[in-house]
Amino acid sequence: MLAFRTVLRPFVPLALFLLTMSPCAIAQETPTASADASTAPAATEWLDDYGRAMTEAKNAGKMLLLWFVDERNPAANDAFERDVLRSQPIAERLRNFITVKLPVGATFVHEGKSITLLQHSSLAEMLGRPGVAIIDQRDPESPHFGRVVSVYPFTKGPITRDRLAVLLDLPTGTLTQRTMIFAVRTHPLRPQSAWSEMSDMLAAETQQHSTYQASIRLQGHHRWEQRFHQINARLPAHLVANEVCAESWPGQTLVEAAEECVDCWRQSSGHWDHVSRRHAMFGYDIKRGSNGIWYATGIFASYR
Repeated sequence: MLAFRTVLRPFVPLALFLLTMSPCAIAQETPTASADASTAPAATEWLDDYGRAMTEAKNAGKMLLLWFVDERNPAANDAFERDVLRSQPIAERLRNFITVKLPVGATFVHEGKSITLLQHSSLAEMLGRPGVAIIDQRDPESPHFGRVVSVYPFTKGPITRDRLAVLLDLPTGTLTQRTMIFAVRTHPLRPQSAWSEMSDMLAAETQQHSTYQASIRLQGHHRWEQRFHQINARLPAHLVANEVCAESWPGQTLVEAAEECVDCWRQSSGHWDHVSRRHAMFGYDIKRGSNGIWYATGIFASYR
C-alpha cells in the first residue's frame, strides 16, 4: 500500500511520506547518449599507478576516472572495455579525464602505511566491488578538489554506455549531489529537472535540508515557510522556489537510495510535475541518517 500526504496549492511545500508499501521499482536504463554503436580506436591511455594518476590529473586540471577491475574475470573486463569504454561517445568524453585501471585490491601508501584503496572511507560506496569512480582534481580552490564525486559499483553488472555517458557529463558537485542528479537523469521517463541549470545556492540549500532530515531521522519540509522566503530573497525577482522530499528504504546503498527516491516521486503526480519538467534552476542532494535511511531533497526555481 502506498500512502501520500500531498497538498497542492500555490507555494505550499510538497511532501512524499512513505508508509506501508511494497518497494518502489529501481530506475532502469534510459538512452541518453547516441545510439550509434560504432566504436572508436583505443585512444584512451589507462595508467596503472594511482599516485601517478592523481598527480597527472592535478597537473592537467582534469577529473580522474578510476576503473576497478576484477582480475579473476578478464573476459568481462575485456568486454566492458571493448563495448563501452572504446565506444565513440565514451572515448570522446574520456579525453577530458585522466584514466587509471586498478585491481580491486590496489593499495596506496598513506602516512607510511599501505592501505587498500577500496577500503578507504571516501570510497565506501564502492562497496569493495569492481566499478568506476571519479575524483575531482580540476581546481585546487574548489571545495570538491581531491574528493570522490561519483561512484558506480558494478553490483548488477557493468555500467552501460548510455549511463556512463551521463556519469561523465554530470555538473560539478559533491558525491551525493551528483548521485541524485545521475538518478534523475537516468530515470526511464527522462525527467527534465536535472537538465536545467544547476544552482550552487539551491544545491547548498538541498544539502542543508537533507542533512537536517537525516539528523532528526524524519522526512518532511521542516521550516519550509521560513526557508521558502529566505531562498526566494536570493533568487531573481521573477523566480519562485518549490521543494520535493523523499526517503529510501533502510540499508540501501547511495546509488540504490537515489534511484529509489526518484522512483517514489514518480508515484505522485504533484511531485512528478516538479521533478519531470525543466526549471530556471535546480539543486538536488541526499544524506543518510543514523537509521540507515537516506533523505533526498530537490529544490527548483521556476518562473512565477
